[in-house]
Order: sequence, then C-alpha cells, then structure tokens
Amino acid sequence: MMKKKSISASKASLVLFLCQMISALDVPLDSKLLEELSQPPTITQQSPKDYIVDPRENIVIQCEAKGKPPPSFSWTRNGTHFDIDKDAQVTMKPNSGTLVINIMNGGKAEAYEGVYQCTARNERGAAISNNIVIRPSRSPLWTKEKLEPNHVREGDSLVLHCRPPVGLPPPIIFWMDNAFQRLPQSERVSQGLNGDLYFSNVQPEDTREDYICYARFNHTQTIQQKQPISVKVFSTKPVTERQPILLTPTGSTSTKVELRGNVLLLECIAAGLPTPVIRWIKEGGELPVNRTFFENFKKTLKIIDVSEADSGNYKCIARNMLGSVHHVISVTVKAAPYWITAPRNLVLSPGEDGTLICRANGNPKPNISWFANGVPIAIAPEDPSRKVDGDTIIFSHVQERSSAVYQCNASNEYGYLLSNAFVNVLAEPPRVLTPANKLYQVIADSPALLDCAYFGSPKPEIEWFKGVKGSILRGNEYVFHDNGTLEIPVAQKDSTGTYTCVARNELGKVQNEVRLEVKDPTMIIKQPEYKVIQRYGQVSFECIIRHDSTLLPTVIWLKDNDELPDDERFLVGKDNLTIMNVTDKDDGTYTCIVNTTLDSVSASAVLTVVAAPPTPAIIYARPNPPFDLELTGQLERSVELSWIPGDENNSPIRHFVIEYEDGLHEPGVWHYQTEVPGTQTTVQLKLSPYVNYSFRVIAVNEIGRSQPSEPSEQYLTKSANPDENPSNVQGIGSEPDNLVITWESLKGFQSNGPGLQYKVSWRQKDVDDEWTSVIVANVSKYIVSGTPTFVPYEIKVQALNDLGYAPEPSEVIGHSGEDLPMVAPGNVQVHVINSTLAKVHWDPVPLKTVRGHLQGYKVYYWKVQSLSRRSRRHIEKKILTFRGNKTFGMLPGLEPYSSYKLNVRVVNGKGEGPASPDKVFKTPEGVPSSPSFLKITNPTLDSLTLEWGSPTHPNGVLTSYILKFQPINNTHELGPLVEIRIPANESSLILKNLNYSTRYKFYFNAQTSVGSGSQITEEAVTIMDEAGILRPAVGAGKGYSEILFATSPVMHTVRPTFYKVQPLYPRIRNVTTAAAETYANISWEYEGPDHANFYVEYGVAGSKEDWKKEIVNGSRSFFVLKGLTPGTAYKVRVGAEGLSGFRSSEDVFETGPAMASRQIDIATQGWFIGLMCAVALLILILLIVCFIRRNKGGKYPVKEKEDAHADPEIQPMKEDDGTFGEYSDAEDHKPLKKGSRTPSDRTVKKEDSDDSLVDYGEGVNGQFNEDGSFIGQYSGKKEKEPAEGNESSEAPSPVNAMNSFV
Repeated sequence: MMKKKSISASKASLVLFLCQMISALDVPLDSKLLEELSQPPTITQQSPKDYIVDPRENIVIQCEAKGKPPPSFSWTRNGTHFDIDKDAQVTMKPNSGTLVINIMNGGKAEAYEGVYQCTARNERGAAISNNIVIRPSRSPLWTKEKLEPNHVREGDSLVLHCRPPVGLPPPIIFWMDNAFQRLPQSERVSQGLNGDLYFSNVQPEDTREDYICYARFNHTQTIQQKQPISVKVFSTKPVTERQPILLTPTGSTSTKVELRGNVLLLECIAAGLPTPVIRWIKEGGELPVNRTFFENFKKTLKIIDVSEADSGNYKCIARNMLGSVHHVISVTVKAAPYWITAPRNLVLSPGEDGTLICRANGNPKPNISWFANGVPIAIAPEDPSRKVDGDTIIFSHVQERSSAVYQCNASNEYGYLLSNAFVNVLAEPPRVLTPANKLYQVIADSPALLDCAYFGSPKPEIEWFKGVKGSILRGNEYVFHDNGTLEIPVAQKDSTGTYTCVARNELGKVQNEVRLEVKDPTMIIKQPEYKVIQRYGQVSFECIIRHDSTLLPTVIWLKDNDELPDDERFLVGKDNLTIMNVTDKDDGTYTCIVNTTLDSVSASAVLTVVAAPPTPAIIYARPNPPFDLELTGQLERSVELSWIPGDENNSPIRHFVIEYEDGLHEPGVWHYQTEVPGTQTTVQLKLSPYVNYSFRVIAVNEIGRSQPSEPSEQYLTKSANPDENPSNVQGIGSEPDNLVITWESLKGFQSNGPGLQYKVSWRQKDVDDEWTSVIVANVSKYIVSGTPTFVPYEIKVQALNDLGYAPEPSEVIGHSGEDLPMVAPGNVQVHVINSTLAKVHWDPVPLKTVRGHLQGYKVYYWKVQSLSRRSRRHIEKKILTFRGNKTFGMLPGLEPYSSYKLNVRVVNGKGEGPASPDKVFKTPEGVPSSPSFLKITNPTLDSLTLEWGSPTHPNGVLTSYILKFQPINNTHELGPLVEIRIPANESSLILKNLNYSTRYKFYFNAQTSVGSGSQITEEAVTIMDEAGILRPAVGAGKGYSEILFATSPVMHTVRPTFYKVQPLYPRIRNVTTAAAETYANISWEYEGPDHANFYVEYGVAGSKEDWKKEIVNGSRSFFVLKGLTPGTAYKVRVGAEGLSGFRSSEDVFETGPAMASRQIDIATQGWFIGLMCAVALLILILLIVCFIRRNKGGKYPVKEKEDAHADPEIQPMKEDDGTFGEYSDAEDHKPLKKGSRTPSDRTVKKEDSDDSLVDYGEGVNGQFNEDGSFIGQYSGKKEKEPAEGNESSEAPSPVNAMNSFV
C-alpha cells in the first residue's frame, strides 16, 4: 500500500515550479503551425520610455505586436483613452499600432506632450506597452546680458561662467574663439562639468577678448553662442605663490547620488601657484580596476557601470609645493529596478499546472504589482485556476478560458520595469511536422538520425516502428530523443528500410513514415605515392577509388592545400593527375580529395623536383629594387603610386609587391597592400581614413624578391566614421549572475579617426526586452551584472569615434554564466556483462536543471571489497566521462568476484552536479591469476619438494591446483607429461619415485569453477647417483651431452621417450673461473635460443666503479679476461645481448700474486741464440724454394705439409678435435673473419692464433675444473668460432711459458 505524504505550504511553490518546468509545452518555430495555433498578443516593438522628439518633424510612436488572431490596437494618453479618430493630425499605420502625429502640416509638437500607452488585444488577452513619455526637444536662446571685462592679477585664479540656457536634452558645452578654434586646455586651464572655464592661475598669455561659450543642442542640430568674454591680465612683480584652494566643489565635504549601471563623474578643480596636481583615493578601499578612468587632466574621476559596491567616500587631494587641500565626496549608489527573473510565456494543456515568476531587485527594493490583460489583477475578472503569491502567480488545472496576458510591474522611486507574459492554454491533437516519406541517407557504421518533429497539447507520446506493420523499436541499439528523433548510433546495411513514427495523445493519433538508406563508404584503394622527378620531366599520381554505386563521386586535386595552378601542363584524368614539363615550382604536396554527398576521403603524396644534368646557363639573380616612387592624384580614399623598375638580372619580373607603413599608429612596421603584374608600373591604391601613409615597392622574379625600394613621401588621410565594427564578439558568463561581453578591438588604422570608443548593447533573447547600451573606452571587455543564470542574450558592439558611429553591427547570441547542475541523474541501472565488464544506464536530467552547456556525464565507480577475501582495502575511485547527452556507458577493467559501488553525475561548463545514490553491483567469478610463487626444495635421488603460494588475485573460490611435469634431458628433449590435481587448501607436495640426476620441468596453475588460470613454470634436478656415472677421462674431448644416463635401482629401468624442444626460459648458469696473475679463463653453461651473443662484465670486488664490458665473439661459452692486476679480487657475470636485462649471477675470483722470476733469462744464453739462428736460416731457405717454385708456375703444397706435421703452433683447428682455431686457405676464396690475419704466403703465424690452448692452459689454480667442465665447454660446439679481435695477443714467449709451469 502506498504511503501518502503531505506537502507543506512552504514547499508548494517549489513543487509547482518543477511541475511547470516538466509540463510546459514548447511550440516549434514552424511557420505553418504558428499560423494555425491561437496565441495571445505579444508586444514586439515599442518606442523608448523617455522619447524626446524633434519639434520640426512628425512624431512616430511605435507599437508593434503579434498574435493569432491578429491583435487590434488602442492608446491611452495621460491615463485616459486617446481617440485618434477625433484628431485629424493623428493616424495609425495599417495592421499596426504605430501612431504618426503630423507636425509638418500645421501641428504643434508641444500640444502632444504627455504619457502614452499602447494596448494590443485579441480574443486570448491583451498586452500593454511601457508608459512612453513624449517631450519635444528645446534649444532656447541665450538671455542677453552685459559682460564686464575681467581684470585679473597674474597668478590669481579665475572662473569664466557659461550658464547655458536650459534645453531638452541638456546641451553640450565647449569654449572657442572668434576663429572657431577650440581654446587650448591644460592642467592650469580646463572646463568643468558645469561648462564653466576654470583658471588655476592666470598668465599674461591668457589676455584676450574672445572667450566664447557655445552650447550645442543635438536633437535640433543647433548651436547657441554666448557673448564674448574679455580677460585682461596685469602683472605685479614679484608674483606671489599660493597654496592650493578648491574652486569646485566648495567646502570640505559633499554628497553625490548615482544610479546603478550609470557612469559616476566626480570633479575637483583647484587654484594655486604653482598649478596644483590632483590625486583621487577611496577611503577604506581601492578604486575599481578596469572601470576607473581619469579625465580632464585628472580633475575628473570617472567610474563606469557603478554598482552598490562603489558607494563610499571618495577623496580628492590637490597639492603643490606649498601645501595641499582635500575634499571628501560621499557617494551613494541607488538602483532603478532590474530583473532577476522576468516572467516568461507559458503554453499549457488543459488540466496542467504552471507558474509565472516575476523577480526584480533595486535600491530601494521595488514593489511588485500584477496586471491581467492590462487591468490590475485585484479588479480583473476572477479565474479559479489562478492564485497570486507575491511575485509568483500559481496556476492549477487550467482550462482554455484561462488564457490571458499578464503584466508584471516592478517600480521604485528611480524607475520601473514592465514585462508581458501570456498563459496560452491549448488543446490540440498530435501533429507530425516532419515531411512524409522524407529520405535519409548515411554511410555505413555512422550514426543515423531520423526526425519526427511533433506538436500536440497535451504533449504526445512518440513511438517508432520499422516498416508499416513492424514491432515497436526498443533496445540499446536505438536512442530515443525527447524531440521525437530516433537515433541509430551505428547504422548497418540491414538498417535500410522504412521507419514509422507514431504520435498520440488523448485527442488523437497521427503517424508519419520516413525512409533510411545506408550506403557503402567511399575508399581510395590506390593512393598517390611519393615521387622524385628531374626538372622538365613528366610525373603522374594515381588515385583509384571505390564507392557506393548510387553515389556520384567528384575528385579534386590540390597542391599544398590550394587549387592546382591554372596551367595547361596539369592534366587531370579520371583516376590520375599528370604534370608535364615539371619545373621547380611544382615541388610540393599533392592531395586527391574524393567527395560524395555523404562522405569525403583524401590521400596525399609529395613531389620532389631535382635538378636536371648540369648545362651551361645564364647567371640569374634577384631583380634590383624599384626606384623613383611618386604619389599623384591624392584623394580622401585613394592615391596613385608610380615607380621605375630596377634591373631584371636575366629573369623577367613576375609581379611587384606594394607595402605601406602607418606612421601615425605603427611607425616602422610595413604591411602588405597589394601586388600588380610585372608589366605594370602604376597602381591606384585604396586608402583608409586617419592614416599617415608611406609606400615601398618590391620586385619579384623566379629567383626571388628584390630589396625594398626607398619609401615614398608621406600622405595623411582625413578622419571619418569607422567603416567596420569589432570582430569576434562573444558573450560568456564568468559567474552565474553575469554576462561577460568580449570582442577584438579595432586596430589603430581601423579607427578612421581619434576618440575610438565602443557602444555595447545587449538584451535578453526571446523576452521582447529593449536594448540596454553603454559606451565604453577603447577596451575589449564589458561585464553585465545581475543576469539570470544561463539565459541567451542578443549582443552587438558598435565602434564610434569623434566623427560618429560605424555601420549598424550584426547581432550575436551569448549566454549568461553557468551554475552547477541542480539534480542528479535518476534510474541508474547496472547490467553486469562478464567478470570484468559492466554496462551502466541512467535517465538524462532535464535540460533546465543543467543550468549550463551540457558537457556529459561522469560515472564514479570503486571496488568495495573482494568477495573471496572479505577484506577491505584503500578505496581508489575511478572516473569515466561520457560526452554529450549519452545515457549509458561501459565500465571496463573490473576485478572478478568483487563488490563495486558507482554513482553518476551530470557535468556542465561550471562543474559537476550532485551524485546519484550509490548503486551496488557484484562481478561474477573469473579465472585466477598464476600462483604467487613456486619453489622446489630438498632434492634427493628420487624426490623433490614443491611449495607454492596462492594466487595474488584468486578472482573467485579456488577449487584445486593442477600440477604437470615431465623430464628433460641435456639435449632439451621432453619426456611424457604427468598431471596431478591438488586440493585448494594444500600449499606443498612431495613428489617421489623420480629418476635420479634428471631435470624436470613443472607447470603449475590454480582453478576456480570458471576455469584454469595462467600457469607458472619451474625446473629442478634430482641428486646425481655418483656410483652409476662413468666419469670421462680428462682431455678425452667428450662433451657434457655425451655423459651416459644411469638408472636407479629403485625406479623403472626403461628410459622414457623424449621429444626435442627448446627450454622455456633462457638462462646462464655454472659460471666458473680459472685465474692467473694477469688474466682469467671464464666459462659458463647456456640454455636458450641458438645464436645468442654473449658479453662478460667484470670489475674489482667491493668497488662502486661501473662494470667493464667485453663482447664475446660468436656464440662461444668461454672468454679470457686479460690485463688484470695480480693479487686482486674481481667480480664477474655473463649476459646475453637482446634478452633484455638477462644475465647470470655474479661470481668472485682472485688473481694470483705477482711472483719474482726464478728462471735464468734464456734469451741471453748462447745455445738459445744459436738455435734461433738455425731456425731463421731454415725459414730463409724455405722462402727461396717457394719463390723458385712460384716463378715456375707450380704451387707449393703448404696445406698438405701442415696437415702431415701436427705442429700445434700452425696446425689448423678442426671442427671435431675440441680446439678453436680457424684455418683460412686462400684457395677457398672465403673472406677472412674478424681477427684472422693470414699472411700472403699462406702460413699461419703463432701470434695469429689468439685463442690457442696455450692461452687457456696456464693458471696458478690449475688448468680445468674438477669435473672437467672446462673441456666440455669447448667440445660441445658444432660450428667454427671466429677469432676474437679484441682478445688477441701474442703467444707467450718461452721464458713466460717456463715461468708458468714452475
């Protein structure tokens, strides 16, 4: 059973206001519909409230209105009915309420002074205009008076009074002499706000008899002149200096009242000698920034657009060297009424509710009064659906007879505001405004928007069907907009067809059909390619396309994003572009653009033009600059410029570029003016007013631009009205209650004259407000305060200068400031798609509550806890933003088997609105991650112990672990795979009955009810049974892979079948060292991909120095480190290139200590010297024999003899004898490898065998490891190893060889 809740009276207006926002109808701006619907009158145009007219011209009082049926008009004058039929001088325009009072045919304007008000009425109500006060302008003559000459002593102050006649409006005052020249003004002599001329101190040059005050009356375009005033200054020596005194205002304090939005002008003029300097301050505050200006040599303080915050005490201080004086002006800012919320037209259906709100502010606070059809609401006919509550009228259960026009009047002692707003109650059956059978065409995979513009009262419900008799469209593949539009976000070919829109309300039903065609996209299947072509050659670019057969494509070629040159060398074919006789200027980017009525694609390619083979050519150069510039035919807006060209330098001049300098606004800056063909030497130039021009000319040929010519003479044009208005006018609010109007100011030369200002005008859009205008200085921003939140405004900015206004500017639409959204999205729903993905839906918020530009929605979601662990953790909220009016979105990257919360917020330009209530949802189980670790310990002959950690992310309830393992032999062959299932609560396992001395590979993963997770792998070896191993003889040359497998008596004796595989992970292990005094043999074992490139890194143990790195030649698994320091501990490690960060663990070894030689130096022994001489003689004889045989054409079989004599110094190293040298025979025609230095006589010298066993055999600690692994490293290689260039060194001398074996 539903619970009923009572609504308090204080909340009733809010509820009704929300109902009005939800229920009020929007009438589409369809001309045919507007002609048919009844509508109360609306005043569209009226004369200003205070209307001063020219008494010599006819008086036109405007009153225009619209409505259905068309309204009739009537007028009141001074509060009583004005019968225009009884006055022959007064007529009303046809189909209009505008009055024309004929003054030019005998009427007198004074007879028609008064307060006028227009009423527009039809059967739905009556709208009224403002009270329009008509007053003719007056420009009375000066009263005659006898003026005595002013005799003043030098240094004294003087005031010349103007006292102009009182006119309507007040005249503009200025002082001139008999020659109609303005009198010069300065800090000493200036005109006050009242028109008087003030002298702070007089000087002898002030003596004259023609001080004349003029009053200009703008409305009648007349100027009145006062009798000339004579001033005679007599000198006294010495002139006495005086401290300042104030000429105006008098006394120490005064008061000033100004209205909000007006310009505040405060004035202080002081006398004194020397001339005092004026300074302004605000007591207890700062002068407002950007709104404060100083005029009349700082004697006048001007603050524009004043507000209540500008109230306070303003002090002016006049100071010279003898002292100072000050005056305090107490400023009070009052305010005529201004709108906070003006009433808006209301269209309702019978039985609906609504509100009219009229809120205004002012100082003092205005009184609000309501009228119905122009009659005070207290005496208007009663309406039971209407209730007045202060500034709000509440309507409930309206009927058609409730239609009327209501007026809200907000007034105080400084003015009033009057606004009309109608309530139009309509009962209309549905209408579909979209044309029937309208065809929509879209490209596949793009959105399709099918319109169903509608109107009806009550508001119809809209439904869509595919086909005439199809089922109603629902589901996520469609988006249904409030305006009736159906959106198919991703249209496919099968979306083609007829769609039916049905609109229904309680008064009827109507339907309309539209058609949708989905086309194939246009594609460029062969794009133009980059080309390099010689000058004067021919080049072609291809652009072959594929498109929908029903679309007609057009192909356009561009060069450097511009049209192709108008040159017959460019030939555009059906699917290509050919350029004949290519020149350097053809260099650039060529773009093929294919357009259809629905899409567009493009592709580009670059053409590079290179020089043709060099040929003798004439020397070309840039032209010389033009000279002898001359200006003739000077007019206000034009002048003729002529010049003499310079030398062409063998390249014809193509054109001349004319530039200008504005010496008045931007001296030293040259601007482009125009260009003319190279055959022309004169040009007529268009000029702008108020610019001091000078010109220069630049000649251009194929080579380049000349130097600029010398500037022409200067030419100053006359001032004129501005020709253009500011550009880029914008209205964007920075706060919820203001409108910031900005524009790009005119450049200096665009002002066309001095005194550049701007007239800024604005009015609220669609509420029939009058324009509000203010004139500001040459700035680029104006702030309108007190605006409603986020409403549209019409804005225009007009330039003006001392000579007049620019043309009428165009209007732009701006918006007052945004505020945070009011409500949160409702009906938030979550659909969990899988364990890591969910879809969230929400209802869009009403646009009126967004209070700004709708930017989209933000979804905040966070993990509350994991359902498998029941432990909370630090909450990290994630945010997804969905642009525009989208009402659903996907939440990726969720963790399985977890509890989540989310909420949704609407976003506008101001920020985020309130969050929706948190929505809780849960993700289902997923597969787990890999176990956190797998350790294999306690190896024995036939068992291994496995320990593991549970998965970091179980993603559900673990059901079991799966262990798979298989043996691997030393050739990386895999045996049979064994699988074991282990309960989920176990964390260790002992595997028994394994083969001894056998490597096993283990694969381990966890499972949930969903499936298996990723696996972790590890390898381990059971302990070797030394009793069953046949140890190889040292030096036998057998590798590790040839060690026999022995079987355990406990295990089965049948060897398993193995399969050749590569190890899962590469690794380097068993790094061993054999060190001597100054070098060390490094060897290792490697498991991994073939052809790895190794390197050895080493350094002094315990040192912080960087590791030294040596590259190992080829893929060998040993290396000799040389140049080490005796008796030093070193650290060493081995790595593989290309296996990012992969290297062995560190090993530490120590070189042997340096030992004193105990041998006799045999190099000094006679027997050794004799032996060496014999060897040298034998070599000489051998060389002679070789030379003789070569001259005879024979070849000496060196290789055969070397094979017959197994001299280890020169014996070539074979692939199967366990050594590492490489023989390079000249007859093999093979290139020598790095480090191989075979001499031309094909003998191999001892020093060329860098890696002989002599280098590896020495060592204080012995030659080999205990298990023979050092030899095994050599014998296991299957390919020749190139000599390592950076490892080569000479073979040890006999002396060193003997030292090493002692």
